[in-house]
Amino acid sequence: MPDPTTSFWVIKVLTTAMGEALSDFLVTRFDPAPTVLVTAALFAAVLVVQLAATRYVPWRYWATVSMVGVFGTMIADVVHVALGVPYLVSTPVFLAALIAVFVVWRRTEGTLDVHTITSRRRQCCYWAAVIATFAMGTAAGDLLASTFHLGYFAGGMVFVAAMAVVVLCRIGGVLGPVAAFWTAYVLTRPVGASFADWVAVPHARGGLAVGTGLVSAVLLIVIAVAVAWSAQFRRSAQSSAAVAR
Repeated sequence: MPDPTTSFWVIKVLTTAMGEALSDFLVTRFDPAPTVLVTAALFAAVLVVQLAATRYVPWRYWATVSMVGVFGTMIADVVHVALGVPYLVSTPVFLAALIAVFVVWRRTEGTLDVHTITSRRRQCCYWAAVIATFAMGTAAGDLLASTFHLGYFAGGMVFVAAMAVVVLCRIGGVLGPVAAFWTAYVLTRPVGASFADWVAVPHARGGLAVGTGLVSAVLLIVIAVAVAWSAQFRRSAQSSAAVAR
């Protein structure tokens, strides 16, 4: 797994925003049922490739996270739109699922530290938690924006403020590194999704009406550039370290 550096968090927010926009674009342009099934199949294929990996490869890892972003959004939307479950119900349900993943992971492996993910079972626990955070974050973002009528921009700012609190708590030693990481990981999902919706949705829904297609395309390009830069920076750092030895 990658170290949670600044570039990690930037790319993470970008993937959450892209996942929200691309999911909305796909399900509104194509028949939702087969679209969700095809996305699920693609996600499963990418995840299998990632789980088979023995080392961290930026493109492979972030492709998996990006697919989680798209599929996780679809899960939350299907629960709300197709099944009629209100966000006030689905959000705590997804939160309970995430807590259950953490409990199982902690009891079986003894730690939730991402730096200790060195086995297939720990990878499975990690990706189960990631999927749950994306689904819950999507529902939580829509909960504030729609159910509580804050709108996408104001809702996104609420989560940005929550992120700032996490950072301050980590700096002040109130939160340990593991708790701070996972709290921030959960919050980055509604941050990215809320602002992606704000930019993409029509004016009637409180957005800038840029469109989900254009937002998705731009974010995919930015993510590709960011991952390429991150991979190059990592290779340079490894080369410098090798020379220093």
